[in-house]
Amino acid sequence: MADITRFLFLRHLRAAPTAHVRHQKNGSLVHDGVGLSFWFRALSAAISEVPVDDRELPLLFHARSLDFQDVTIQAAVTYRVTDPSTAAVRVDFSIHPDSGRWRRSPLEQIGGLLTELAGQRAIDAIAAMTLAEALAEGIPAVREGITAGLTTDERLVETGVQVVAVRVLAVRTEPEVERALQTPTREAVQQDADRATYERRALAVERERAIAENELQNQIELARREEQLVAQRGQNQQREALEHAAAGRIATSAEAGRRRSLARADAEATRAVGTAQADAEAARLAAYRELDAATLFALAIRELAGNLPDVGSLTVTPDILTPILARLGAGAGEGTAR
Repeated sequence: MADITRFLFLRHLRAAPTAHVRHQKNGSLVHDGVGLSFWFRALSAAISEVPVDDRELPLLFHARSLDFQDVTIQAAVTYRVTDPSTAAVRVDFSIHPDSGRWRRSPLEQIGGLLTELAGQRAIDAIAAMTLAEALAEGIPAVREGITAGLTTDERLVETGVQVVAVRVLAVRTEPEVERALQTPTREAVQQDADRATYERRALAVERERAIAENELQNQIELARREEQLVAQRGQNQQREALEHAAAGRIATSAEAGRRRSLARADAEATRAVGTAQADAEAARLAAYRELDAATLFALAIRELAGNLPDVGSLTVTPDILTPILARLGAGAGEGTAR
């Protein structure tokens, strides 16, 4: 919408950069261009403002398929006015000289024309397909049909309107019918999911079985090795016991031989000592046989004195000496008589 400022009997218009303005005065073209700014008199001016930017038109159609099913089409058309002078002549884009607003609804008129042309092409495209085909392949078919219809339509060319792009967002049917059509696919997907689940479970069971067999083989191998270990330990202990027994026998034999040698040595030493003592005793007895009684008695007293304990003091009384002297005297007399 253009900005219009009032100064007494004059008006000043300032257009947007995306608006094409045509100013006619008394039937003559005075200003014609985009983004203009000028003064004019309201009573003698006829001004049109045509937007030249891209415009977006949302579309919603209801069509019927080849098998008599209702289909809803959601689309959008982007267009622009490429010939503003022609569009200003074919469509009423005139604005009020005081407010700058359109006197009519030109964009709605162009939008209605585009909607009718696009709707006819979309309905024709859906009518040639079944519902399943429309849902599966309807979007490209409808887009191509609308694009071909809008780019070749003579009324749009004569109006100076060009279609920039056509987008088909969705081709839908009633929710109940759509769910019914989705059921086989859902069932197939569910079957595939169940099959994958069963295969995964079977694979898991197979892996668990393989793991269990591996563990069993490991246990068997461990048991076999443990048996070998026990047997080897028994053989080692038996060999050790035999070696200990052999070593014990050798030690016992050595000890017995040593003791026998010691016993023989002791016996020989004892025998030698006894022989020597016997010889000494025999020699002593032989010497004693040649001595007289007094000498033997004196030797006996000396031997006795040598074997007596130490005596600190000795008291000799007449009672003790009298028998001894009597005996000595008797002995002496017998010796003399002899």
